[in-house]
This record gives sequence, structure tokens and C-alpha cells, in this order.
Amino acid sequence: MTTSGLNGVTAGTSRISTVGQAGVGLTYRGYSITDLALDSTFEEVAYLLIYGKLPNQAQLDAYKKKLSRLRSLPDALKTLLEALPASTHPMDVLRTGTSLLGTLEAEGENGRTAATVGDRLTASFGSMLAYWYRFQQRNERIETESDEDTVAGHFLSLMSGRPTDSTKRDALDTTLVLYAEHEFNASTFTARVITSTLSDTYSAIVGAIGALRGPLHGGANEAAMELVSSFDSPQDAEKSLIHMLEARRLIMGFGHRVYKNGDPRSPIVKDIAKKLSEVAGNTSYYEISERIETVMMREKGMFPNLDFYAATAYHMCGIPTAMFTPVFVIARTCGWIAHVIEQRSDNKLIRPLSDYTGPEPREFVKIGERG
Repeated sequence: MTTSGLNGVTAGTSRISTVGQAGVGLTYRGYSITDLALDSTFEEVAYLLIYGKLPNQAQLDAYKKKLSRLRSLPDALKTLLEALPASTHPMDVLRTGTSLLGTLEAEGENGRTAATVGDRLTASFGSMLAYWYRFQQRNERIETESDEDTVAGHFLSLMSGRPTDSTKRDALDTTLVLYAEHEFNASTFTARVITSTLSDTYSAIVGAIGALRGPLHGGANEAAMELVSSFDSPQDAEKSLIHMLEARRLIMGFGHRVYKNGDPRSPIVKDIAKKLSEVAGNTSYYEISERIETVMMREKGMFPNLDFYAATAYHMCGIPTAMFTPVFVIARTCGWIAHVIEQRSDNKLIRPLSDYTGPEPREFVKIGERG
């Protein structure tokens, strides 16, 4: 049976996460996303996904110290980041940085495994983004270490050049948990396909970043911010959105291929967006977002997905819109790595078939005999 976009097709088995199963919802290795988002940290979740179990306190402390040691960037990578134009999309910064790091710190050398690569990238992606951003925007060459002991705090601190506000740090940390893993989504499946060819981990992550760059996948949070910020008020949003729907315009941040009755992550990130907006004393974008949600439910019966309110949350954290999807990369790398490891554990080349719809067999005509 042929299905467009592989919709509804089971492409394999996995022990990493459940997505949209009735009575189960979203879990990471059996743990509810709600429990993880409310009561754990991103570092705990990264450890869970890559190493298969939740860490105890000693393991968590050691893991956070390990990630802190992996933040620095080789001089060759800094030189590359400085050479990239200011107009480069930050997703391309990460894609290019990953590829170069794969040559400087090749997997298989000095005991590097997929897990080692995953930890290195998780720890250093924030450093890559901030180094490139600060150099291109402010002509600053920064140190890529910080006193922050979390991935979220480190990124915010390097981007701003200031100590991190705890409310923003904790908010970003929770969104990283929400974005960390999501079964066989497009970028994860890309990573598994590349891994199935027995390619290296860096190549799998480069491919995953490329898949995530598209607006129908990771880029939706950027598009959602552009939508929300284009309106002056909730009233303006409602009026304009009606016209957009009448024109059959695609509204980014709504609907989901798997979740038909609402994304379980959305209420969590909505609460985060509300809290950040109230603390900042600026609820304009949040109120506009709420009105858009109301209109979409009334007119189309569509729920917001994680990306929609994440846009407002990231904006209130002071993160530039072009950095929204790269932050997604920081979160999702541990999930990608978990799938790379799982694919290798019982590998078979992923090679689906296709139904041919081209011309029937026909006679070849030599160049000189063609009319």
C-alpha cells in the first residue's frame, strides 16, 4: 500500500519513546513527559535518552561537569565561525560546525563513541551559536566557557554576555526537555537512515539538522513568531487570521501528524510563555497567541503544537527568532543520538520501495534521429 509522506506507516521498532498512543501519550523511556518537564532537568533527560536510565545525584553531578568541560571550541572551528557571513542562517552554522568538528574530533579516535559525540555536541552547540553571533553582530571574540552549570544557562549567558536570569534559565531548561525526543519524526528518521548505511554519527547529525531546518518541521517555531509579531493586538490577529484562513493560508504552529486531540507538550509551554510574559510585564504576544489559538479551534478545530507557544517563550527569554530552531537542535541532539545508538544495536539498511508512476517502457531513439 502506498501512502503519501509515509503517513501511518510503521517503519521500525524503538524502546526510546512513545508518541500519541492512547492512554500513554508522550513518554521518554517510559517516563511521562509531564513528570519529566515538571520535576527533572534537561541534563537528567539527556542522560536518560543517551545512557538509558535516569541518573542518581552523583551521576548527574558528574554528567553536568562533563558537559561543562566539553563547551570549549577548537581554534579551527572558531576560525570557521568567523568566516561564515553574518547573513548565514544559524541552522547552517550548526550544520557546518558539526561537519568540521567531525573531522577535528573524529568518531572512533581516542575512544570516541556515538554517546561521546552526543555529549560533545550537546555541550558545544550553544558555544558555536553564541561565538558566531557575538562575532558577527558585535565583532567580539568571546570565551566559550561560563560559570553556568546547565546547558540552558550556558547558552543564555553566552548570548547575552551577562549572568543568566533564573526564571529564563529554568523556562528554557523545561523547553529543552519538551523538545528532546519525539520518536520517528523527520529529522530523527533521517538520522536513522544515515546510520543504517554504517556512516558515522557526525554525518547522521548533519543530516538531521538539515531535515530540522525545514519550516514543516523545526522551522515552525520561527514561523509562529513571525505570525504572532505581525499583529498589533488580539483583535487585529482575529480579523487577519480569518482572512488568512479564507485564503487557505497555512498557519504554522497548529495541527500535528500524530496528535489529533492536542499536543501534550503545548499546555506546559503555554504556561511557561504566560509566566515569562507576566514577569516581564509584557503580555502582548501571549494575548495575541491566545486569540489565535481560540480562532483556530473555533474555525478549524485545530490545536496548537509545541512550536506555537514556544515562540513566545523564546522571545521572552531574549532569544533572537532565527535562533529558535537551533535551540531545538540543542535539545534534540540527545534524542538523535539515542536513535543512532539504537539503530546500530540491530542494524538493517533502511531502503523502502516506491510505486513507479512514470512512462511505460518505450524505445530509445538515438540523438541524430530525434525530431
